[in-house]
Amino acid sequence: MQQLLRHTSILLVMLTTAVGISLAAIEPDPDKGAINGFIEDTTSKETLVGATVTIKGTKLGAYTNKSGYFSVSNIPPGEQTVVVTSVGYIRKEVKVRIEAGSSVKLRVQMIQSKATTKEVLVSAERTEDKRQISISQVNIPMEQLSQIRIGGEADIFRALQMLPGVLSSSQISSGLYIRGGSPDQNLVLLDGMTVYNPTHLFGFISAFNNDAVKDVDLIKGGFPAEYGGRMSAVLNITQKDGNRDHVEGLVGIGLISSRASLQGPLGNGSWFLGGRATYLDLLLGLLPEDPESPFPNFNFYDVNAKLTQNLSDDDKLSISGFLTRDKLNFEQPGLLFNVGIGNRATSLRWSHIYASDLFSVATVSASRYDNGFDGNQAGFQFAIDNSITDYSLKTEFEWFTAENLTFKFGYEGTIYNFTYEQNTSGRTDGSTNNQSSVFLLDVWDNIHSVFAQNTWNITDAWSLQSGLRANYWSKSDQFLFDPRLALRFQLADGVALKAAWGIYHQYLRLASAPDFTFFDTWLPTDNTVPAGRADHYIVAVETQPFEGFDFNVDVYYKKLFNINELRQNNTQARKVSDVFYIGNGETYGAEFFLQKKMGQFTGWIGYALGFVYSQFDSINQGVTFRPKFDRRHDLKITGLFRLNERWEFGASFMFQSGQSYTGATSSLGGRMPGWDGGIVMVNPSQRWGLRLPSSHQLNLNVNYNTTLFDLPFRIFLDVFNVYSRRDIWFRFYDTTEAIPTVTDVRLLPILPTISFELKF
Repeated sequence: MQQLLRHTSILLVMLTTAVGISLAAIEPDPDKGAINGFIEDTTSKETLVGATVTIKGTKLGAYTNKSGYFSVSNIPPGEQTVVVTSVGYIRKEVKVRIEAGSSVKLRVQMIQSKATTKEVLVSAERTEDKRQISISQVNIPMEQLSQIRIGGEADIFRALQMLPGVLSSSQISSGLYIRGGSPDQNLVLLDGMTVYNPTHLFGFISAFNNDAVKDVDLIKGGFPAEYGGRMSAVLNITQKDGNRDHVEGLVGIGLISSRASLQGPLGNGSWFLGGRATYLDLLLGLLPEDPESPFPNFNFYDVNAKLTQNLSDDDKLSISGFLTRDKLNFEQPGLLFNVGIGNRATSLRWSHIYASDLFSVATVSASRYDNGFDGNQAGFQFAIDNSITDYSLKTEFEWFTAENLTFKFGYEGTIYNFTYEQNTSGRTDGSTNNQSSVFLLDVWDNIHSVFAQNTWNITDAWSLQSGLRANYWSKSDQFLFDPRLALRFQLADGVALKAAWGIYHQYLRLASAPDFTFFDTWLPTDNTVPAGRADHYIVAVETQPFEGFDFNVDVYYKKLFNINELRQNNTQARKVSDVFYIGNGETYGAEFFLQKKMGQFTGWIGYALGFVYSQFDSINQGVTFRPKFDRRHDLKITGLFRLNERWEFGASFMFQSGQSYTGATSSLGGRMPGWDGGIVMVNPSQRWGLRLPSSHQLNLNVNYNTTLFDLPFRIFLDVFNVYSRRDIWFRFYDTTEAIPTVTDVRLLPILPTISFELKF
């Protein structure tokens, strides 16, 4: 242990020393000045993420970070013009006077552009792009994300599934399978809080209310050292702070749920409160019901809350809250069961400007996911409950050391508590003589990580980002290092080549059945199995072939180590190796993405070619197989056309290769002496050895903007699955008869819906 700590210290010292030498060599010029500050919406005073700030006539520039903050140094003295652009906003120029050795603090307010105005097509110089070496990162404007709906419900995950390389398990699943990784390999953050179950209705829609979201960043691979603990991807969601200027609200009514939100100013800040709730149980209650086959009772709700205060010009404090709950009740003669699933999370974030070139964010958060299942079958009672709770502290510093160098470093520590309780003794009051049917698990664990990364614009053409994340996981007593490296070369104006490599470890494992399930259990990695690991290799080409268009090509390869498959028949496991089979795998492919973010017509076309392979010594006799989420071809097309201020038209189309499944190849029947019935044993096919037919789907939507009682009023007409393609969800093998039968369980037909939204 001491040797590992010593090695970690040496590596970190080497990294920080190298950065220090770079800083010493590239100190800001005392004869020049600097500009820093925030970019915000002129109406709501919400800060803008990813806005571009450039100094006209120079190659100096920066992006605003997640807090809307920017810093530009080494600016020549004299009168300068600051150019600010952001997607969906009118370009703005601000004149400032720069003094040698001083810094000017700005707070620039941007005006939203109308869809048909020419200003929205104007983009800033792209020389500042070199400061951010973003590999496989996609940022879709919220306006576009909100146009992809199901049942009249705008859904972030559904929109992200329309990106190349992001797959779904089925038409009714909002889970994200990214570049061959399973959903549990994605780090999902909401204002710094980890969300462990980001879906409602067992995966039908996401748990995030679009009305509460300001920004969505998806990094599909090669993410920097500031993120850790997952092997596949990062989804970083930022909630709205709330309107700092005036009180406003929104009410929406759809087929699946209704929602409402309210926001407004408070002191030197703002607040936001929003919520959704379904009424599927009420709608099902209106339908005629067969007592022998009753409808299940579904219910869900979610709540988002945020309070923000500016303590000073340099200090900002925000408190965020997130609550979700899903319930399922089912009752028929002889059978009763209840399912409850929920998230509870909160975070406290403090951002502070130490100097014009030094910005920090400290986050304290707590998150809990719980899952419970209980019931009664013919008088036999049973109950299963599990949860994961974390308490986290993350502090990160962003140092804008010079116009060509940015340094980010910090610490992240998390305390975990895993609980699992299973009682299949027939009694739930604890009075049982069959204690072997009672299983309890209560495990505490913690992880500590330090990270450092720097982005260095070596020349006008070359940029380098290097980073290191060191992790210690107490339960398994493992000390592991995650080095990261990214390179960018500006080949020509509007053409850049990028490459990235990195090592990523994951310590949490999700026990989930491969088919439909409503019961998932998170478990820590213990000393019986090694931590999961993924090695990422990515090469990318980014171009701007036309004004307002981006065209990107990503080629990737991931080597996977110590991945898991559930041992489904082991109900009394005492260690992680009893719960999972452990194996290896690899995934590789290419993605093509053409996007238009600005103008009267927006949208994208994406295509991905992907290959996923897994190998487990204990599965399929050690023969390599293609897992469920290996879907070779993936084509996505979306479009939004704004005819005028009243009418908007949208469409989305997707085509995917059929998913793999395990079928049956033969059956054996036998009869024991004295038995009236027989026994049928089904021999399964090769694990995931068969493939369902390809799936494809077209969705259309029309938005009409008008007024009701002089208030903005929107009507949404959505047609889900226009040509009613009934894709196969799964194949069910009935072995109760002498000759097994196969039934295809199909997905939803055409589903037209109308929904409404009123702002006040």
